[in-house]
Amino acid sequence: MKNIYLEFIAERLNLKLWQVENCADMFEEGNTIPFISRYRKEKTGGMDDASVAELKHWMDVFEEMEKRKETILKTISDAGALSPELRSRIESTVSPTELEDLYLPYRPKRRTRATVAKELGLEPLADAMWTGRARNPRAEAGKYLKKGKVEDVEAALSGARDIIAERLSETAPIRENLRGIFRSRRLESKATKAADSPEAAKYRSYFNWNCPLDRIPAHNLLAVLRARDEGFLNISIDADAERCGKKIYYDYCQEHGYPGGELAEQIREAVDDSFKRLLEPSISGEVIKEAKARADAESIAVFGENLRQLLLGAPVGQKRTMAVDPGFRNGCKIACLDAEGKLLYHTIIFPHPPQNEKVKALVAVQDMLEKYGIEAVAIGNGTASRETVEFFRKVSLPDGCKLWTVSEDGASIYSASEVGRAEFPDEDVTVRGAVSIGRRLMDPLAELVKIDPKNLGIGQYQHDVDQARLKEKLDNTVEACVNAVGVNLNTASEYLLRYVAGIGPQLAGNIVAYRNANGAFHSREELRKVPRLGAKAYEQCAGFLRVKGGDNPLDDSAVHPESYFVVDRMAKDLGVSVSELVGNAELCSKINAAMYVDGSIGLPTINDIIKELSKPGLDPREQASEFSFSDAVHDIEDLRPGMELPGIVTNITNFGAFVDIGLHDNGLIHVSRMGGKTLKLHQKVSVSVESVDLERGRISLRLIK
Repeated sequence: MKNIYLEFIAERLNLKLWQVENCADMFEEGNTIPFISRYRKEKTGGMDDASVAELKHWMDVFEEMEKRKETILKTISDAGALSPELRSRIESTVSPTELEDLYLPYRPKRRTRATVAKELGLEPLADAMWTGRARNPRAEAGKYLKKGKVEDVEAALSGARDIIAERLSETAPIRENLRGIFRSRRLESKATKAADSPEAAKYRSYFNWNCPLDRIPAHNLLAVLRARDEGFLNISIDADAERCGKKIYYDYCQEHGYPGGELAEQIREAVDDSFKRLLEPSISGEVIKEAKARADAESIAVFGENLRQLLLGAPVGQKRTMAVDPGFRNGCKIACLDAEGKLLYHTIIFPHPPQNEKVKALVAVQDMLEKYGIEAVAIGNGTASRETVEFFRKVSLPDGCKLWTVSEDGASIYSASEVGRAEFPDEDVTVRGAVSIGRRLMDPLAELVKIDPKNLGIGQYQHDVDQARLKEKLDNTVEACVNAVGVNLNTASEYLLRYVAGIGPQLAGNIVAYRNANGAFHSREELRKVPRLGAKAYEQCAGFLRVKGGDNPLDDSAVHPESYFVVDRMAKDLGVSVSELVGNAELCSKINAAMYVDGSIGLPTINDIIKELSKPGLDPREQASEFSFSDAVHDIEDLRPGMELPGIVTNITNFGAFVDIGLHDNGLIHVSRMGGKTLKLHQKVSVSVESVDLERGRISLRLIK
């Protein structure tokens, strides 16, 4: 990659040039983001996975820009207009806006008023006026009259002005100066006639609204743009036309000198036409697009952080689990799972209206609890959730068995998906949904990777933002979470294995097929026998895969096989075996890290190895804890201002956090009601009711703690 791009990335991300150069080299060698951030800290200077991912994003951006430059240079060259100066400017820019400005005068155009004027032979007249040579434009225009084409002087001057107007609109400095003006102005929105429809009611606050473009909150801008796209709003930037016109005219005069008399009037008329007809709509669109890009980036960052917190939610672990998808008329679907998440049995009970088969349901549940040795009960948080929790509290649970409420977001999507059908081809969607609820209690990460993150209820205008950038962010987030936790090579599903560094769908399928054919893996080294899993893939994935109870205790740690020789030296120097060293914090504390630094391995890696040896395979996720909603609230009408309630954070946006307080509708803690605190997804909080809007089902909350 060219130095101009590497230098830009370094400055943009506040990195040293050598860090960027090293990462660029490693990406070109086929290394992955998790591998680079975890096992190549000496080369990155300790960059985390988010920083490495952002660097990779910019590398991809500039790779696409380089391809665009090649196309532009060829187009201009083929037209015979590529000067050495223009080539240099194109090759040296790192701004996509500047690149397109430089290309604009040479870009193939559809038929315009200017091209029509050129076809009529009026370009020489426009040239004379443009350079100031036509001091008497009317007299000059008389030379270009053609019967049946250019009938009079006014027609000739009009055509020349069209050509000048287009040139002004394609002049890079003029466009950039106008962008500066537009960026500082206000965005205005007005209701259209279609705003009378009921569907437009949610946009009512934007029917006569304005805000400085550079200070619009992301959610406001995305809402306004969605309303515009749906036909309920017209939007515009209140650019000062007179000021912009003066600026365009001044920029022209700085380049060509101040025209006098009739020529000045003609140029001013061309300036006014250029602004109103060409520049204003073009520049407005550009700066609104810029603002949306910023709003997209902010919203995508929020979505990514929410997803990270959701995926790293506390697992209950490998427990025999009863999963319940609650419901009223259609009953509560129950799935009993073993400790590995395998479906053992499923049925439906009807403890709620209209059937009210409470006794029958109690007997059935009690029998399943005992027969399958249930250790945890997972109840979905959808319709009838509170009632189902209350029903289960009347059941005699086995010692140590606890009730958990689990988010159902995305469970119905999974149950009807190709993944769900592949896992349970003989079961219907209700059974698959219940199984998903139980498994996400046992291990949220392993189950949620099967669902498109956009269906997990944690986004902010996720369908309105740049979908390619969103997918990139979410894929990076899932990959980072999976590799941070590590994956059990002998129990992981194909869908979880796909996100391990260096594997992907094809190798994930091959690993599972090999495991099914040959039994459990006994070592990481055995991975080399998996078809198509070559040396590079092994290098990338091995450190993130765990083999429990295998031949080598290091295979159940985050120590990479390439560093096993270092651990052998450490153990030998301490006079113990590797098995005795692994997990012995006291012995690990005696290791002098500096003794093991050499040309191939640096201090950051040595310190990581010692830390991992002390607590091998440590799960970075918190432990799950119980939670229950207030018994005093069952319906929104039960709420009163000032009432204090327990709740769980279900979604975080840049304007506040949504909290489940046990009702159908979540409440909102506006950012101004958080007391300056930062919340996390699924965090248990105490809130106070500020206000209740029964008509719209809106609950305003204040954070207590």
